[in-house]
Amino acid sequence: MKADIRVALVGNPNTGKSTLFNVLTGLNQKIGNFPGVTVDKKVGYTKLPDGRTAEVVDLPGTYSLYPKSQDESIVFSVLADRHNPLTPDLVIVILDASNLKRNLLLYSQVADLKIPVIIALNMMDLAKKSGITIDVDLFAKSLGVPVVPISARRTEGIDQLKTAVSYSNKVALQEDSIDVRSIAPQLIESISKELNLDNPYFALQLAHQHETLKFLSTEQSDRIEALEKEHGFHSQKAQGSETIARYSFINDLLYDTVKVPDTAQDETLSNKIDKVLTHKILGFILFFAILMFMFQAIFSWAAYPMELIADAFVWVQNSLHHILPAGPLVNLLVDGIIAGLSGVMVFIPQIAILFAFISILEDTGYMSRVTFMMDKLMRKVGLNGKSVVPLIGGFACAVPSIMSTRTIENWKDRMITIMVTPLVTCSARLPVYTLLIALVVPNKNVWWLFNLQGLALTGMYVFSLVSAVVVAWVFKFILKSRERGYFIMELPVYRMPRWNNVAYSMYDRSKSFVLQAGKVIIAVSIILWVMASYGPGDRFEKIDAKYKQPQYTQNISADQLNKNIASEKLESSYAGELGHVIEPAIRPLGFDWKIGIALITSFAAREVFVGTMATIYSVNGNADDIQSVQQKMHQAKNTQTGQPVFTFAVAFSLMMFYAFAMQCASTVAVVYRETKSWRWPAIQFAYMTVLAYVASFVVYNLLR
Repeated sequence: MKADIRVALVGNPNTGKSTLFNVLTGLNQKIGNFPGVTVDKKVGYTKLPDGRTAEVVDLPGTYSLYPKSQDESIVFSVLADRHNPLTPDLVIVILDASNLKRNLLLYSQVADLKIPVIIALNMMDLAKKSGITIDVDLFAKSLGVPVVPISARRTEGIDQLKTAVSYSNKVALQEDSIDVRSIAPQLIESISKELNLDNPYFALQLAHQHETLKFLSTEQSDRIEALEKEHGFHSQKAQGSETIARYSFINDLLYDTVKVPDTAQDETLSNKIDKVLTHKILGFILFFAILMFMFQAIFSWAAYPMELIADAFVWVQNSLHHILPAGPLVNLLVDGIIAGLSGVMVFIPQIAILFAFISILEDTGYMSRVTFMMDKLMRKVGLNGKSVVPLIGGFACAVPSIMSTRTIENWKDRMITIMVTPLVTCSARLPVYTLLIALVVPNKNVWWLFNLQGLALTGMYVFSLVSAVVVAWVFKFILKSRERGYFIMELPVYRMPRWNNVAYSMYDRSKSFVLQAGKVIIAVSIILWVMASYGPGDRFEKIDAKYKQPQYTQNISADQLNKNIASEKLESSYAGELGHVIEPAIRPLGFDWKIGIALITSFAAREVFVGTMATIYSVNGNADDIQSVQQKMHQAKNTQTGQPVFTFAVAFSLMMFYAFAMQCASTVAVVYRETKSWRWPAIQFAYMTVLAYVASFVVYNLLR
């Protein structure tokens, strides 16, 4: 989409920047990466009152233009590099109206870069509730920029903000907040002459960040460094002087424009709630109770829609078999592609419910409390408090969670976090767990409250967190580093969740799950169907000839005869050959060759296991009796013993294997991209495979 103006959103964490981005752009947005780095780039589009289209870029949250992480360094790079394709025509700085003193530091730095700025004074409703009075007109006049009071959560003031953006060409540049030249006068003058700059603050920022700025040539960076040595420049000392000067300006501004009542100093409602939810004992009990409720709901609330989806796929498969002429292409479509897709699509309700809960926990501010509570525990196992964010995010997906470790400054803490994050149960494992649990765990309540299947699922999630912590403790003694990590986090106030944001999160994550998993499943299903429908040499012809002999057709029904032929052909197919090759290695775990095929194919994505089982049992089944994947697996029998394939021991052995195994090619790729070496993903793959095999072996032999 072609835009008439580019607008960047800038603000501190927890100021509602992402909420405003979603309100402005709705579903008209896309996520990629900033050029040259793995930092997420969110871009969307919005219509302005004058008919023009604005491209909105959501920059990473930061407290100042002095970066402490790769995410934060992006902000200055985008704003300062005039040749950057994302450099904005206008910056909207989002300020938390209830905490202006902290927010205004970043605003004053952005404004001194001489970029047109509009202030979005967000959370005005919370400021009024706290008794804080802001003279918006005097505030705007004192700063010399447009100031628009808004409440992004309530979508209040959004039209006025869009109108202000429409008049962006009339936005004047603010006068310097402080006298920057007084901080390092000779150095600023030298850099300005060297690079032909007319902005002293821009020159000062280059002195601080020249080593990491890609838009500077090597020669320019070396020259700036030489000038620093010549003038005895000390970066940290200069930053301190600048910060003190800016807060002096901010204090004067707030004294004239903001009135805070004495009652605002009293204990807030959020602090009272925190005494309970972050209690050193009760807090963990409540967190565990919330997890239990989540996973109980995933089973009970999703049951009916899952049944509808499963029945719909069965109806489609039956209809296509009766409508379309029999042949290889129809079998490929019905028994390969549709059967494979049905095995995963049926779990969409559970995925949607999981992400709804995650969105609610994040929106209310509770997820931040979880990271705060876990900080002490993390330090005992050699991690940083910031490691909790990727680990909790691992409930959704390991890939973005591993990317989020860039905010961890300590190398050792970051590497350990990367190495253990895939152990946390992600949404891709959810279809595998719920399918296997539904097969072997009774669907009944205990103590009139807890569903056994929900308890089993809760146990798998808690087990994954415990496993990650234990493995992190082991890595603490393996990896060596002298750096010390630290954890600084601002806890946002508790708020009601934005239900439209929760609904959008459910839709967006479910859509991503369908599209990403669907592409892989279709490809795998086609390959797998071909491998399962054809075999080497003339094996299939020999099987057909065999079952034409009287001794194999007497005293047997036509259905059973067809089933015997299909079963023997599947075992003699290319897929069967592959399964039999690895069967000796996995037989001690309780797995047969069919499960072995699924273990191989699911390396593309964990949830492909379900689609693979659906395809295998469809090829092996009766075209006149289409069933859901759960029914097929429930009825599967061991040809040697006549017992069910998926016993209690086999199901939990399989879940243990998936709990530990690195069965996701995307995770391997992102670990390589983040570590810039194949060494770490190789170590990760090796140790997780060993853990998976040992855990699966132990569980199977204990339970059988």
